[in-house]
Amino acid sequence: MNTYKADPNTIARLTKEQYRVTQENGTERPGTGEYLHNDEPGLYVDIVSGEPLFTSADKFDSGCGWPSFSKPVNEGFVNELRDASHGMIRTEVRSTNGNSHLGHVFPDGPQERGGLRYCINSASLRFIPLEELEAEGYGEYIPQITGEQSS
Repeated sequence: MNTYKADPNTIARLTKEQYRVTQENGTERPGTGEYLHNDEPGLYVDIVSGEPLFTSADKFDSGCGWPSFSKPVNEGFVNELRDASHGMIRTEVRSTNGNSHLGHVFPDGPQERGGLRYCINSASLRFIPLEELEAEGYGEYIPQITGEQSS
């Protein structure tokens, strides 16, 4: 079992944009994120702690300018907090163990998928392609991506 935590060495290796987003509650410019148009099957993890956050199976194109997901891979790895910054009330999404700022969740997602839209900054994520999940220690998440039941 992996233990996920914010590692100071990992934080020190973040790019300026990754640091600004994850550590300073920043937001990348809409339409600029590395994973906005990524359609590969795989898992998105916190760039700081490695905790699994979202799967490609739950990603959808919301047209908002950031990668959007209908649900987290495991609710235990995502904290939702009230955010009253910028003159509005929103729900901020942070990784539980890494405490990275990820983005926000809104109630305007696809109804057939539960109605939520997790609007997430690419700069807070690391993408692991399906074929690399086992080698990277995330094999247990393969069925959530492929839709196949594990035996």
